[in-house]
Amino acid sequence: MQVANHRSRGFSAILLAALCTAIVPAAARTIDLDSATIADLNAAFDSGALTSEKLVQMCLARIQAYDRQGPDLNAVMALNPKALETARSLDAERKARGPRSAVHGIPVVLKDNYNTKDMPTTGGSVLLEGSIPPADAFLVKKLRAAGAIILAKVNMSEFASAGAYSSLGGQSRNPHDLLRTPSGSSGGVGVAIAAAYAPLGMGTDTGGSIRGPATANGIEGLKPTHGLLSRDGIIPLALSFDTGGPMARNVYDIAAVLGLMTGIDPADPATKKSDGKFSTDYTKNLDVNALKSARIGIARDFMGADSDVDWVVEAAIDAIRRAGATVVDVHYPKWLIDAKGEFYNAVRYPEFVVQIKEYLSTLGPKYPKSLNEMIERANRFTATRADGARPDPSRWSLFKREAESGTLEDYRYTSVRDYGLPMVRAAIEGILASQKLDAIVYPTSSRRPGLLSAPPDPAGGGRDSATNIANLTGFPDLIVPAGFTGDRLPVGISFFGPAFSEQKLLSLGYSFEQATKARRGPVHAPALKGESITLP
Repeated sequence: MQVANHRSRGFSAILLAALCTAIVPAAARTIDLDSATIADLNAAFDSGALTSEKLVQMCLARIQAYDRQGPDLNAVMALNPKALETARSLDAERKARGPRSAVHGIPVVLKDNYNTKDMPTTGGSVLLEGSIPPADAFLVKKLRAAGAIILAKVNMSEFASAGAYSSLGGQSRNPHDLLRTPSGSSGGVGVAIAAAYAPLGMGTDTGGSIRGPATANGIEGLKPTHGLLSRDGIIPLALSFDTGGPMARNVYDIAAVLGLMTGIDPADPATKKSDGKFSTDYTKNLDVNALKSARIGIARDFMGADSDVDWVVEAAIDAIRRAGATVVDVHYPKWLIDAKGEFYNAVRYPEFVVQIKEYLSTLGPKYPKSLNEMIERANRFTATRADGARPDPSRWSLFKREAESGTLEDYRYTSVRDYGLPMVRAAIEGILASQKLDAIVYPTSSRRPGLLSAPPDPAGGGRDSATNIANLTGFPDLIVPAGFTGDRLPVGISFFGPAFSEQKLLSLGYSFEQATKARRGPVHAPALKGESITLP
């Protein structure tokens, strides 16, 4: 009888627990602003737990706390004075008609080489100070049409080259270590996204300018296939290599915004290459198990420069292997490693001379109209101004090398453009095809972020880095955080693949990201009070 009563009481307890589970809603989930994905933010919008106005206020609070105060990260060039007004309007629109897209009401920061019709676009230079372009860049139009809020223009390497600072914006600081570089040339975007100034940022990449800052600041970034995204309205560095691309704190967000910006642009002939090859939604095929059946090549040619970075990369390779991928070592031809920097500069330098002149012709009469005029004006700006604007000898010295690099009819340019670049593409395609690889993985930066006190490399294209190979080929390259050095500096790895393989690379990167969860918020930009978001 006692046993029966015991069993009866046990059954009653189980039944009561089941009933409670059925009638009591699941506990709400609370996430930090730093870790929220765009999907999380949309869930919060839909539940009424968050508005776009509140999200913008949270981002502005972080900028106020960290950009000119506290650690003085110095990433923001200009705030959009209408950001809150736009957010309120988009909140009303969401309530009345629903969201336009996944980025409806989401703040975005732009590298200051994206034309914005309502804010200055300076390329970080005092030479273009106050310049208001005649129209938005194509990608800015796309973002605004999708409901994104342009929150700020951010600092960059001047005219997207040389040291990770600018004459107008000064030196941005790495939020993981204030004495270390945030890398360039999209350094301001890297800092802003790592410090959670906004969920999304747009950088540009000519030789590694999205990917260097992504790894140095411990975030994700994508250099897309050349021609996937329009460059119309972006200050050019070298159109044979230039591309815009997204930067974020997770792969999902990269995928979410990428599909909203694709499409053929008559003003950019390169986008014709993407006809029939682009997607308008790269999130739907993200696969957490993508590595399980993948074949990944490891480019060990770019290891051996920093033992801490090598350790993190080896740990990442182990994680890729544990996730089910087949891993094989690959080696690039020695001629490619030796020549890639020279090939890059042979195209990059002379193109800038011609293409910056074309861009300058769209600006008002008070701005320079040629590289030679830029050199003349720079030579007259030799002292720091009261507001902090200062000379940029590293970049301005490079002006002269660019001006003396020859014309676009010069054999030094045409031989590389017509024969060198196709040879590089053929070599990489051969490696991918012969080994049946889904992607090649390599350390995005072979060394940890350098000290700000170290002299900059004005030319770029160093042997230790493989990033400009993606520009020489035009192929896509996705960066995902992999871990940290012993002195708490972030390390990223690249997933590099053939033309228009963005969906595959995003899935592989997403699979790695979810398996490792290696990203951490920077120590110099911690969460502020009231930043948590409660999801139903």
